[in-house]
Amino acid sequence: MRSFGINATLSNCSNNYGPYQHIEKFIPRQITNILSGISPKLYGTGEQVRDWIHVDDHNSAVHTILDKGRPGELYLIGADGEQNNKYILETILELMGKDKMAYEHVNDRPGHDQRYAIDNTKLRTELGWEPTYTNLREGLQATIDWYTANEAWWMAEKAAVEAAYAKQGQ
Repeated sequence: MRSFGINATLSNCSNNYGPYQHIEKFIPRQITNILSGISPKLYGTGEQVRDWIHVDDHNSAVHTILDKGRPGELYLIGADGEQNNKYILETILELMGKDKMAYEHVNDRPGHDQRYAIDNTKLRTELGWEPTYTNLREGLQATIDWYTANEAWWMAEKAAVEAAYAKQGQ
């Protein structure tokens, strides 16, 4: 940026979830597994913590950074939605009317980080941004509803995604 005079801002975001996310990702994979009659999968112990942010909140944060951000600054985008993967999976199962323990433990991913954390203080205090999806359960329910209503969008790829995971023992 300094070397070439580029007027840019940077952002780094926590884990997204919501509509149109590829079904290989953790949340849509679990939802589409349940919808397909496949047992959901929990990697390792499921204690890996992520700061989950709804994609609409991520998008609104990026727009805020573009409109109000200072060139050369880095803004961290998060929604204060830290939960571990086990909680996420058990909540999805519960919201879909299933036994919250109805999942399989599978091999953890190689190099799977235990925690991703984002401090969004700068984005909130300097630019005045606030997330809309502050209730993770409600955001997950909206995501479940979307994948349920849009089976045609993901169904053709489901078998190939699960076959690739099966090769890895996941």
